[in-house]
Amino acid sequence: MSTNVTEPRTTKSTRAPLSKTGVARLIFLEASQGRIFSVNPDGSDKKVLVSECRIPDGVAIDVEAGHFYWTNMGVPNRNDGSIERVDLDGRNRKTIVPEGGTFTPKQLHLEKETGKLYWCDREGMRVMRSNLDGSKLETLVDSSQGDARPGGDARKWCVGIAVDTDRGQIYWTQKGSDDAEQGRIFRAGIEIPKGENAANRSDIEVLFEGLPEPIDLELDLGNRLMYWTDRGDPPLGNTVNRAPMDADFKKRPAPDILLTHLMEGIGIALDLKGNRMFLTDLAGTVYTARLDGSEKKPVLVVQGNITGVAYVEIP
Repeated sequence: MSTNVTEPRTTKSTRAPLSKTGVARLIFLEASQGRIFSVNPDGSDKKVLVSECRIPDGVAIDVEAGHFYWTNMGVPNRNDGSIERVDLDGRNRKTIVPEGGTFTPKQLHLEKETGKLYWCDREGMRVMRSNLDGSKLETLVDSSQGDARPGGDARKWCVGIAVDTDRGQIYWTQKGSDDAEQGRIFRAGIEIPKGENAANRSDIEVLFEGLPEPIDLELDLGNRLMYWTDRGDPPLGNTVNRAPMDADFKKRPAPDILLTHLMEGIGIALDLKGNRMFLTDLAGTVYTARLDGSEKKPVLVVQGNITGVAYVEIP
C-alpha cells in the first residue's frame, strides 16, 4: 500500500484557538475496568466520568444537548449489549438501548440533523440505528447471510461506522479474522432501497478489501477524506490510514498509511479545526498527531485496554 500523503485542502498548520468560553476535552473508554474518562487534550486533568460499564467501546457526543452516548459490548454470546447516555459531567446516567437490543455494539455515530444513533453490531453482523431515545430500532445492513446470531465468522463482523450526511450514505468496516487480510470497508445509502431489506439490499459498495483488520472510521466531509485504524499485523496493520471518499474504487486504489506502530489500534477522533487527530490502542496509550500523520506523540500511557475516543469543544 502507498505511504504517500494526500494533504487536506483547507486545514491549517497550527491549532485553531477556541472561543473564550470553550473548553477542549477528550473522552475515552477503558474496557478492562469498564470506565469512561475525560481529560484535556494534553493528558492533564484526567477525571473518571462513568464506572461499572460492561466493556464500553464506542462513544458519540451531543454538545448542544450536553451529554454523550456510549456502547457496551457486554458478553458477545449472550445478546446483552446496550447503549447508554450520560451528561458531560457524568451525571444523569440513562439506558437508551437496553440489554438484548443489540448483541455487541461497537463504534457509535450521532447524526444530529435527523436525531439518529448509528452503530455496528459485531456478533450481530449488522449495521443498526435508533432514535436518540432508543426508539425505532432498525437494522440497515444484515451481513449474516443467514448465519445464526451470535455469528462466529469474523468476515461478517461489522465494527466501525461513519455517516456522510451530505451524500446520505453510511460507511462501515468488517474486520475479518485476526491478521488474515480479510478486512473490508463498505458504503451504502442511509435508507434501504424500496422493495429491498437489510439482507438483500443492492446498493452496497465494497470500497476496500484485503485489509489486515480495519476497525474505527472517521470522515472529513469538508475535504472528502476517510480515516480509519487497523489493528492487524505490521507493516500494513497497527496503522492509521486515509483515502479519498470519492476515489474510483473499482480501480482498487491503495490507501495512504499515515502512521504506524500502534499496539492494537482502535479509536480515532478528528479535530479538523486544529489539524490533528487522537488515537487509542488496546495497550493503553492515547496518541495525538497531525492529520498527515506527522508529530505523533503519546498523550497518556498505561491506561488499561482503551477502546473508543471522542474530541469535544464544550461551550
